[in-house]
Amino acid sequence: MLKPKKDFSCAFLNAAKNLNLATKITLLRIAIIIPILMLLSSATKIACFFACLLFVVAALSDFIDGYIARRCGQVTTLGKFLDPLADKFLICTVLIELCSLGWIPAWAVHIIIVRELAVTGLRAVASDYGIVLAADTFGKWKTTFQILACIPLMLHYAYLGINLHQIGVILLYVAVFFTILSGCNYFYTFCVDIRDKEV
Repeated sequence: MLKPKKDFSCAFLNAAKNLNLATKITLLRIAIIIPILMLLSSATKIACFFACLLFVVAALSDFIDGYIARRCGQVTTLGKFLDPLADKFLICTVLIELCSLGWIPAWAVHIIIVRELAVTGLRAVASDYGIVLAADTFGKWKTTFQILACIPLMLHYAYLGINLHQIGVILLYVAVFFTILSGCNYFYTFCVDIRDKEV
C-alpha cells in the first residue's frame, strides 16, 4: 500500500526561516502584480505601456531567480513552492484583468485558470507520495506562449499601425492549446508514476 510522506511541511517551514536572494526575487515578482493591475485597470495607452513594462520585468525575474538558485546553490523547498506559484499569480491575475476589460474571451481565461489549479493540486498530491512532477516541454511552451500573449494584449492599442491586440489573441489561443495539452500530460505522467510505484 502506497503511503504519503509526512515530512514535506516540516521541510517547507524550515526553508521559510531563511529567505535567500532567489526567494526574495520571487516574492518581489508577486509584489509587482499590484502596480501592474492598478495601471492596467485605467486602460489608458500610457498606463498599459508601463503595466506591460512591469510585466516584462516580472517575467524576466523568473529566469533570474532560477539562475541564482541553481548557480549559488540556493534551491530550497520554499523556492520550489513559490516560484511556480508566483508565475501563476502573475499570469492569471493579468488575464483576469484583461477579461474584465473585455479585451479577451472569458472561456480562454477559465481554461487556463482551471488547468493551473488542477495541476497545482495534482503536484501537491504527488509530492505526498514522493513523486516530483517536473515541468515538461509542453508546460514550458505553455508558459512561454502565455507570457508572449500577455505582452501585446496588455499593450492593446495599435503601435505604428500594428494591431497588437489581434496578435495577442492569436498567441492566447496557442497558449490555450498548450495549456490543455500540458495539463493532460501531467495527469498521464502522475498515473504512470503511481502505477509504477505500486507494482
